[in-house]
Parts: sequence; structure tokens; C-alpha cells
Amino acid sequence: MKKVAILQSNYIPWKGYFDIIGSVDAFVLYDDMQYTKNDWRNRNKIKTQNGLQWLSIPVRQESLHQKINETKITDPKWNINHWRSISQSYAKAPFFKVYKERFEALFLEAKSEYISDINRHFIEAINAMLGITTKIYDSREFVLAEGKSERLLALCQELGATTYLSGPAARDYLDEKIFTEVGINVEWMDYSGYREYHQLFPPFEHGVSVIDLIFNEGENAKNFLKSSQ
Repeated sequence: MKKVAILQSNYIPWKGYFDIIGSVDAFVLYDDMQYTKNDWRNRNKIKTQNGLQWLSIPVRQESLHQKINETKITDPKWNINHWRSISQSYAKAPFFKVYKERFEALFLEAKSEYISDINRHFIEAINAMLGITTKIYDSREFVLAEGKSERLLALCQELGATTYLSGPAARDYLDEKIFTEVGINVEWMDYSGYREYHQLFPPFEHGVSVIDLIFNEGENAKNFLKSSQ
């Protein structure tokens, strides 16, 4: 039995993203897809005393057909600015001092000019903090098929999957039939029912970067993921 998930990379994603990674045996960063503006590829939200704040990495989109893994960052000092905002917002979080040096190093070391590399840099480091040991692949490691569903199926087959765990947004287009015809079961990730945790600046907000959970709950953060139950 082998379960696989395939998602486009996000910048310091929310806890649900890490939950799907922790729920599978192999995870593919699907950055051969078209880059879309105003999406999660290069931005995410944190909590501040003035409400939710977007942290966005400035990038250049030169064509509508540009892939995520072809998208370059335009401001080399974005990492310094983001770390400053995070430090100011989470300085009083219970576990900020415990994780401060690790996150500061992560941000200062984030110097690639490509958003895909930056996203993987953070995803792998945060996986380690959450005790997630799932093997991470890049879609560029594979020969990709044509067609939305066919491409996902081919990736699953190359990885020897018996189950494909999909994000709920794919219900609009995924052809489950072609998976079941070759013996691969399709499951859908359920992002509902998450427990609230200690969080600064009420009201509680689930849809923020996972760093919010880590700074507020420390080593206990993993216990707020369904995959660790």
C-alpha cells in the first residue's frame, strides 16, 4: 500500500498543506503548472495586532504560460523584510524564542531567485519541525503525460501508488474513473474539523501560515494535525 499526494508549492503554507504531506508516503511538488497571480505560490498570511497581514514575495510574470518553476523573484531583500514582520508580530508568542534562531536562519538562507526553490526550502524545514518524514519529489524528476487527470495518474503510477490523496479543489476536474481502472483508489483530503490552538490577537483564524501554529504551540504543534492522530 502506498499513498501519494501531488500539489503545487506554496510559500510558508497553512497547516492543512502539511497535513496532506503527513498523510501520504510520497509527495510531489507540482510546479510544472502555470503560475497564477494572487495565489498561494508566493504569498501567505500571518496574524498581527492589526489583523491579518499578507507576506508576498515580489515575482516577475513575463507570460501567461510561465510555469511556477520558471518564476523568478524580483526583490533580493524580500526575506529580510518578511523576517522583520514575523519577528514583530510573534515576539510575544509562547514559543517564539525557542524557534527564533531556526526561522531566522531559514529566512536569511533563502537566497534562490526562483520561487519554487524558496517554497521547497521552507516546506522541507517545517516538515522536520513537525516530525513529517514523507519523501518529497519535484515534478521535474518525471516525464509528464498530457491531460490534467492523465498527468496526475502517470505520476502516481511512476511512484507505485495504490491510493491518490487529492486536495478538494480538484473535484471540479479530476477523472476518478481512469484511476480506478488501473487499480488506484482516489481519496479526498478533508480540511474541516481542525481544533483551535492558543493564538495571539483574537478572533481565531485557521487559514494562516503554519508558522503561527509553531510559534504558539511549539513541539505540540504536530498534535493539531489530523495526520499525527
